[in-house]
Amino acid sequence: MSPGLMLVCAMCLDAALGEPDWLWSRVRHPAVIIGNLIGWLDTRLNHGAQRRSKGVGVLVLLVCGAGALGWGLSLLGPVIEILVCAILLAQKSLVTHVRAVGEGLMASLSEGRARVAMIVSRDTRDMTEAQVARSAIESAAENLSDGVIAPAFWFLIAGLPGLLVYKAVNTADSMIGYRNETYRAFGWASARFDDLLNLIPARLTCVMIVALSGHWSRWREILADAHRHISPNAGWPEAAMARALNVALAGPRSYDGKVRDLAWVNGNAQREIGALDIFRACRMLWRVWGLALGLVSVSVGIDLIY
Repeated sequence: MSPGLMLVCAMCLDAALGEPDWLWSRVRHPAVIIGNLIGWLDTRLNHGAQRRSKGVGVLVLLVCGAGALGWGLSLLGPVIEILVCAILLAQKSLVTHVRAVGEGLMASLSEGRARVAMIVSRDTRDMTEAQVARSAIESAAENLSDGVIAPAFWFLIAGLPGLLVYKAVNTADSMIGYRNETYRAFGWASARFDDLLNLIPARLTCVMIVALSGHWSRWREILADAHRHISPNAGWPEAAMARALNVALAGPRSYDGKVRDLAWVNGNAQREIGALDIFRACRMLWRVWGLALGLVSVSVGIDLIY
């Protein structure tokens, strides 16, 4: 079975089942296992001298281990490959978590804050309704790339080894890839390699959003916002999503009690947004998923013909 056909099956399985609680309440999710390993390595190695070198060693260990595991699992046949791929895709769970923020915001501002705190790392206690909505939409755009398009891309390129390497590196970046005193040296290698692995997927995600929204005439604005963004990759899908919804994203936000005056994305658009805009973003998530599924299906059909 071709990687494309396996990916089509995995995308449909993920969209149908998502993250079933009955399963992950009994066994640990692979991402949790990877996270536990990274946490253990962080505790053991992130101190003393040569922390950058130790961080490089951690990255090499993760890449080699994940690649070897992916290769071993691929030998078990296409059914296992499809199941593992579906588990490591995050389309339905992403939409569920983002939509939950909108539903919470419809109930009350405090509930919206509580829901968004589950998916972002910034301070949420004093957020306004618009800030809650922006946070949810930004998370939707970034995680569409990180959690759906990038895993699918690397599965197509390098099968299960590529997918597992990507997930291991992306998890490491989310845990130790911070530019603070604790992780600036130790997490440097993981953060930079994650930037590299997301370089193409982030831009693919951006192009798909623009294609679906029809805002090609605003491509120069999207490029400008993407280059001003604090992240070398997250700004691409965020800038495209902002134009698709005609809302302003990013801007000032608070981390650990300190306000960071970050650049606005599509700053001249509507800033007073709310739950309905979150729901619109969720619909765009499904539209991009449908486009990706269609493109992979077409490639599978062409392979079968030729």
